[in-house]
Amino acid sequence: MTTVADDPRIRLARDLLGTIEIVPDTRLPRRVVRVSDAGGRHFIVKQHTSHERYMRELHAYRNWGIHMDGHIPELIGCRDDAHALLLTALAGDPAETVALNSPEEESAQYEAGRVLGLLHRATSVPRSVTLGTMLAGRLRTWIAQALHTDLISPAERNLLGRHAVILSNSRMDSAVCHLDYQPRNWLVGTVFGVCDFEHMRRDALVRDFARLEFRCWQTAPHLRMAFLEGYGRPLDATELRLLESFGAIEAATALVKGHKEGDPTLSAHGRTTLSRLS
Repeated sequence: MTTVADDPRIRLARDLLGTIEIVPDTRLPRRVVRVSDAGGRHFIVKQHTSHERYMRELHAYRNWGIHMDGHIPELIGCRDDAHALLLTALAGDPAETVALNSPEEESAQYEAGRVLGLLHRATSVPRSVTLGTMLAGRLRTWIAQALHTDLISPAERNLLGRHAVILSNSRMDSAVCHLDYQPRNWLVGTVFGVCDFEHMRRDALVRDFARLEFRCWQTAPHLRMAFLEGYGRPLDATELRLLESFGAIEAATALVKGHKEGDPTLSAHGRTTLSRLS
């Protein structure tokens, strides 16, 4: 039987911080634990089940965190054998708990746009067709999986396929992207914070807007306006056109993953997103 003392997260925290206490926090997923040191400072210890995601998040903190300095946790240490990271705990509350249609919600979107703009401007690369070809291939893989499990009709397959063609023929800017940039990974408080960098990589810049567009902005366009005001510019005509095709990726991914993971909420999101495509 595994004890608290055997937990590699706790061992990592004790090795680097000395005496610690576990701080109960029901908002955190099971693989993440909050601890405090002798001085009362709070930290987060996160353990990955995937070596790839562990290395991706470690790389993000070590190489790209500087562009969002002051808005992300500080990496204190890690254990490669346990796939565990020790990070400072950001103050604040999850942005998804902010009251809907409140000034606080609009402010969170503005700050989220401002911080993402720091990352994108520091890492952007001019447009090329390479990304479009790769993303089109990825979408076609999701389409094939959805078709194989009878999650989409022939007409829906053709609709998604048209967006794959659009992607393959499109030039798009790239940047280092968070790739799960939404309120569940934002913290609002004295300083706006962003967490969860396990998906982070260089990708099409507009992809960091797609999840917000199809999970938040379409039903609350004033939040899109607040976000882009913070970001520092509106979406251009090419990005607006591409956003719909990234919605096709969002829809196909959610349908397949929702089916595989038995997640009806994710499946419903995929179905809703698919219904909004043209």
